Amino acid sequence: MTTGAVIFARNNEQIDYEAMARWSAKNIERHLGIPTHIVTDTAPNENTRYFTDVGNVTWHNHNRVDAYRLSPWDRTLVLDADYVVASDQLQSVLEADQDFLAHRWAYDVTGCNTFEGLNWFGNNRMPMWWATVMMFRRSRHTELIFNAMQMIKDNWAHYRNLYKNTNATYRNDHALSIALGIVNGHTLTYPEIPWALASLTPEHKLTQLDQDRYRVDFVNTENQTRWTELRQDFHAMGKQQLGAIVANNS
Repeated sequence: MTTGAVIFARNNEQIDYEAMARWSAKNIERHLGIPTHIVTDTAPNENTRYFTDVGNVTWHNHNRVDAYRLSPWDRTLVLDADYVVASDQLQSVLEADQDFLAHRWAYDVTGCNTFEGLNWFGNNRMPMWWATVMMFRRSRHTELIFNAMQMIKDNWAHYRNLYKNTNATYRNDHALSIALGIVNGHTLTYPEIPWALASLTPEHKLTQLDQDRYRVDFVNTENQTRWTELRQDFHAMGKQQLGAIVANNS
């Protein structure tokens, strides 16, 4: 069975996602020993999204539904370009006897944010599955998931209204969450990656100490200046800071 990673990377006015993807591909090869396919040219679906660290930008982020079609492998790891691979932790996901896995929960590595508003969506508090990291193997079941995501994307206004989603912007996470519910009979349960998604929000300062060690400086809820060290995979939600690290390693 062939195995590899797919990263979608389309640049905008402020963020060089392609550079992030190339840097991530090297880390994936080093830690997981698999090749990476970087997708840079897909259908031009665009939103405008506000990021705390860069402001309003054009957001090319509709294309996770293409992963099943574009992946050249039997088993595929789909990663956001801003997901930092700093260990072999995802090897256990690749070895799992499941057709599809994603994170159900994310958390702030500093403990400053609860992520209460991020792990659920819509007025009915639907559970959110994160499209930041997905693993799938080719099967009819997986095909149904991606077909459902395409249907949701094509009819986003309807599904946004149906799920009482106050966010008008289409998001892969929301489409994935709804699709998993449809395919799994609306039971609100599904096999998941067995740990929460470590995340770093943009207001905290990220620096690299060495190849797989990172430092996070932050102000805690008591307004005290603190720092912590990361030696693990994590989702770097602050694009400028990760971009600076990538540029420094180029």
